[in-house]
Amino acid sequence: MKLVAGNSNRVIADAIATYLEIPLAKCLVRRFADQEIFVEIQENVRGEDVFVVQSTSYPANDNLMELLILIDALRRASARRITAVLPYFGYARQDRKPSARTPISAKLVANLITHAGADRVLTLDLHAGQIQGFFDIPTDNLFSVPVMSRDIKEHYDLANVMVVSPDVGGVVRARALAKRIDAPLAIVDKRRERPGESEVMNIIGNVAGRDCILFDDIVDSGGTLCNAADALIANGARSVVAYITHGVLSGGAVTRITSSRLKELVITDSIQPTEAVLAASNIRVTSIATLIGEAINRTASEKSVSSLFA
Repeated sequence: MKLVAGNSNRVIADAIATYLEIPLAKCLVRRFADQEIFVEIQENVRGEDVFVVQSTSYPANDNLMELLILIDALRRASARRITAVLPYFGYARQDRKPSARTPISAKLVANLITHAGADRVLTLDLHAGQIQGFFDIPTDNLFSVPVMSRDIKEHYDLANVMVVSPDVGGVVRARALAKRIDAPLAIVDKRRERPGESEVMNIIGNVAGRDCILFDDIVDSGGTLCNAADALIANGARSVVAYITHGVLSGGAVTRITSSRLKELVITDSIQPTEAVLAASNIRVTSIATLIGEAINRTASEKSVSSLFA
């Protein structure tokens, strides 16, 4: 087995390598003067089971292209099997046509990864489960619920906790967490007027006096989370924290969250946190590397991955 890392998230790649007790394969990824990407695999991978770790986060297009070229280089170096490990799968929010004459970019990206030469895909908390069907190769979608539930049990009194889905679309995800920690569930009913903005309308469920935990897969601008926190506090919640898998946190999101009524935002390292994120007083990063490392280990040894979430 070989583990290859792109440049998007070296922190999690190093942590996965430490868990698996194998070194990262020697690999050169550099750019020409015009930013064209060049890749050279600097050790023999012929006949090897190779796992390429690369989040397609900001800058999404550069990191995606880097992943495709890494896969192509490995295929041409006669790797036996290539698994694209994407802790964060970019373009996942473009999984359908929201209006006329718009693309389904998640399907396009799935096609690119497949045609580049990947034999499998391993990813985490896809924005929409049906994206697995966009790939014509085996795709394992891992869930952060075991990691998040363990962290919640370590930091909060479960007797007064209520899990909250920040929108109707995330109910299944939030219910899975609520079931794990044996907590009740509430839902924020919101109406989105335009992309990147949301207006909270109603809270479905009694949150009065509760310590509310918002649970979702992606936090981008932070507007939805901050609005949901305000609505929960207005409805009598004692405190509001958020557990989000992928901390995209674009634009002024960090500033928005640090000045919000959120007691704490917990994200994973599926996207390498920026200096601003690490310095924020109410943002904490928990590692998902052990979960991904164990999934890689089980994939390489042909063992069950789904049993990780039983």
